[in-house]
Amino acid sequence: MELSDYLGILRRYWALIMTMTILGFSAGAAYCLIVTPKYVSQTQVYVSVRSGTGTTDDLVQGAAFAREIIGSFVQVVGTAAVLDPVIEELGLDMSAEDLAKRVKASSTTESVLINISASSPSAEQSALIAGAVGESFKEVVRTQLEPEGAAGDSSLSLTTTQPARVPKNPTTPNLVNSLALGLFAGFVLGYAVAILRNLLDNKIHTVQDIEKITEKPVLGRIADSSNAEKNPLLLNEQLRSPRAEAYRTLRTNLEFLSINSGNRVFVVTSPNPNEGKTTTSLNLAITLAQAGSSVAVVEGDLRKPGISGYLGVEGGAGLTDVLIGSAKLDDVLQRWGRSELYVLPAGQIPPNPSELLGSPQMESALATLEQRFDYVIIDAPPALAVTDAAVVGKRATGILVVAAAQSTARQDLESTLQTLCTAGAAVLGIILTMVPEKGPGSIKYYGYGKQSPTESTAAATPGAEITDDRVSEHKERHGKQSRPL
Repeated sequence: MELSDYLGILRRYWALIMTMTILGFSAGAAYCLIVTPKYVSQTQVYVSVRSGTGTTDDLVQGAAFAREIIGSFVQVVGTAAVLDPVIEELGLDMSAEDLAKRVKASSTTESVLINISASSPSAEQSALIAGAVGESFKEVVRTQLEPEGAAGDSSLSLTTTQPARVPKNPTTPNLVNSLALGLFAGFVLGYAVAILRNLLDNKIHTVQDIEKITEKPVLGRIADSSNAEKNPLLLNEQLRSPRAEAYRTLRTNLEFLSINSGNRVFVVTSPNPNEGKTTTSLNLAITLAQAGSSVAVVEGDLRKPGISGYLGVEGGAGLTDVLIGSAKLDDVLQRWGRSELYVLPAGQIPPNPSELLGSPQMESALATLEQRFDYVIIDAPPALAVTDAAVVGKRATGILVVAAAQSTARQDLESTLQTLCTAGAAVLGIILTMVPEKGPGSIKYYGYGKQSPTESTAAATPGAEITDDRVSEHKERHGKQSRPL
């Protein structure tokens, strides 16, 4: 993974990462509220050796002796001899072993200073315990470890250099540190989960995901509008929508693809059902017709046809009748709206769709449509389910493969391309549908408030008008208007 991949994960799963970060911050705050605070107070004792003569040698020897015994004195601080008097003096309800867990003594190397600290839920009590332990320790050394002689003197002198003070703030929990640690831990955990989800995610999300699978160009990206399910077809009221702009881009790319060959028969398929191939076929055809081209939409899915239902046309007779010789194209080809958009329904569902689509009659029908129309768009079944798309694709200019963002699996798209290539069909490019309007890989659309001359003409010309009224009219009367061939 490269840096751009990590940044992409951050953009794609920002909500998850933000949620985990907030939870981590909240956990740090909850820890500070739940945990019993601990206050620590410290006192310091200086250990020195008296010198009888005061010569330099005696002073050096005394300092060396003091450093040697410091380690033993540190261990003495936590003994019952020191702590029992403290418990009695302060009236503590605990044993010497329990108090020893709250008291710590330490000294650095080559030092004659002993640091004694005591912890307690109460700031005042921690200071009392630390001070009492320091005084008890000095008394034990003076009376038991290094008692005074007959002359009343002792070779050791213990002096308190820092008295125990009442701490103002608890050492734990530390509010700032706890919140910072919770924030950091939440972010790291959230980002780790995001990376794991990204590694386990086999769906296509962006154009970059497609580019990692194939070198075929991405011809268009269709936005997943909130109104797409209710209004799947592009009508005149939607000419300035992001979806309409995306289909105009697809239309332009398609025109460039067919410049060299001259043939304009395109098969639209997808790896699996419900990935937007039928609505893509219809909206592409509508967009081409709005630009003034004559378009024939062929319902090539002879297993589960859907175009007739979307357009509201009579689907009882259609392509299958032409292929078996019971009808002519003139009889079943229907004009939709007042544009040059014609529909060839599937007709009755046959028991042998693949054989019909691969028959000479199908080749003859496509040749006739190609001669009479500027564009022929064939809506074929999913490529991984059946071989129909590959069969009819060999007789077309090429195949347009539809992949749905956040739905189509990468291996499914790769298998589809391999299947079509093995069958000898030419895959012209990929159309990415259901692209989110927001987030990583979303479509940025900028409206300028004006339509292009072609679109304005298409919207204003009665012959190119496609409205909701026309859809209702077709649904009501199921009229069939054949275009002369």
